[in-house]
Amino acid sequence: MKLYLQSLLFFLVLSSCSNELNFENKMFSKKSTLLCKQNCTEIKVAIPIAKSNSLAADSINKKVFSIVKELVYLEEKPLTKENYEELVSSFIQSFENTKEAFPDSTFGWEANIQGTVKYQSENLINIEIDHYTFTGGAHGYEGIQSLLFDPKTGKTIPNDNLFKNTAELKKMVEKKFRIKYQIPLVGNINQTGYLFEDNTFQLPKNILFTNEGLLFHYNQYEAAAYVEGPKTLFIPYTSLKNYLVVK
Repeated sequence: MKLYLQSLLFFLVLSSCSNELNFENKMFSKKSTLLCKQNCTEIKVAIPIAKSNSLAADSINKKVFSIVKELVYLEEKPLTKENYEELVSSFIQSFENTKEAFPDSTFGWEANIQGTVKYQSENLINIEIDHYTFTGGAHGYEGIQSLLFDPKTGKTIPNDNLFKNTAELKKMVEKKFRIKYQIPLVGNINQTGYLFEDNTFQLPKNILFTNEGLLFHYNQYEAAAYVEGPKTLFIPYTSLKNYLVVK
């Protein structure tokens, strides 16, 4: 009986270790040989890969890949691409096909995507995707995406599930936002040129966890004009204790 219990304990410890979510950073890159005197077309994808034989790891890796795929192909949906090697090769091939069709084109393409595990606890994994893509036009498409995962299941955690008393939280965040960006505390949130939809303050789509608190991040166009750049607001956990559910 004693031997059985020891074996069971060893199995449980081994199982726990094998299912622990660890991440390995991997780089995938490729460069075109066309139009490569000054504007070399290149794609770089540096991304954390969950290393575990678990459904949670598989779910996280699939979700991250789907987001990267959307960022690389802003308009197309390359559904047949199943891994990062195919994705970077496809980006270069798309450029070279375009260059062949429009030989007088003088600009190169660029994609630079950096993924980082910003925060990890028993209840939450936060992966930040910092991205820039240029395939022509006045400027590239850039920003960050914050992906929140349940480490037990690998499923994404919606922002709505992070908080309680959301209406009160929004009032508190809006007041701090107005103070930081010198917007009068009374009156329309857009009175100084901001671009909140329906003239109503909203929490951002991207919320980043740190060891000290939350970073509320508005990408370009989400709260202000492109030339204004992103807008951020950091709030320590001590100010969020009445609102934050998951940490």
